[in-house]
Amino acid sequence: MKLFVRPLDFSRIQTLVYHLPEGPSLSLPLEGIEEFLELELDVGHICDTSEIDGVVHFFPKGNA
Repeated sequence: MKLFVRPLDFSRIQTLVYHLPEGPSLSLPLEGIEEFLELELDVGHICDTSEIDGVVHFFPKGNA
């Protein structure tokens, strides 16, 4: 069960930082690709700091 799940406001997100399982991260500008993304909490955790700096951090399951 998911409690307090807040949908992502893609209008505020400028960059997605995808944290890979071995430690490095991949930074993707979101301009133009937001319609292709479907981030689910079932497959990892999301840290949304888009209100502060326009960045969302995604930690896939096993790296969260």
